[in-house]
Amino acid sequence: MKPFTLPQLSYAYDALEPFIDKDTMTIHHQRHHQAYVDNLNAALEQTNETNPDLDSLLQRISEYSPAVRNNGGGHFNHSLFWEILSPQPKTSPEGKLAEAITTTFGSLEDLKAEMKKAGLGQFGSGWVWLYVKFNGSIGVSATPNQDNPMMDVLLVNRGFPILGIDVWEHAYYLAYQNKRADYLDSFWSVLDWASVEKKYEEALSKIR
Repeated sequence: MKPFTLPQLSYAYDALEPFIDKDTMTIHHQRHHQAYVDNLNAALEQTNETNPDLDSLLQRISEYSPAVRNNGGGHFNHSLFWEILSPQPKTSPEGKLAEAITTTFGSLEDLKAEMKKAGLGQFGSGWVWLYVKFNGSIGVSATPNQDNPMMDVLLVNRGFPILGIDVWEHAYYLAYQNKRADYLDSFWSVLDWASVEKKYEEALSKIR
């Protein structure tokens, strides 16, 4: 089996300061994400998979062990998280995604408020998502642990994630302590909407 590997960041660990600090980024990437990659590879050694595709694996996650679910989700979720962050982000969406946000939520600020509400309402560790439903519309949801909307273990809120906010404490506690709300507000300052727009188009292409 070809093992999964830790993706390299396209920016330095201190590039997102003051919104996300260098120490958090370093530990989050080098230790937490690396552990998910290592544990996923180890868990897959116990299966018949020879060259697994991560997206396909997550969409059939009910067929696998909790170790594959937790670590496969951790690898996918963090990989997406790094990709949508930037020290020089596009600060607002345009085109089809902007239209979908306005249609669904009313405005970009209303979307941010909805995601903050979901993030604060997620008890314990988890993620908040903007995702493309299988019917092509968009929605907001929160998932526990390292679950995400692609997983077939979810009964509702399924689809393709295009924007995820990590609300595990390791994502923010060094700088924000227990102030998850402040972290959720700061996140938007380093979110690159150009990357989210690209993921939106990719998600739509999967359901056409």
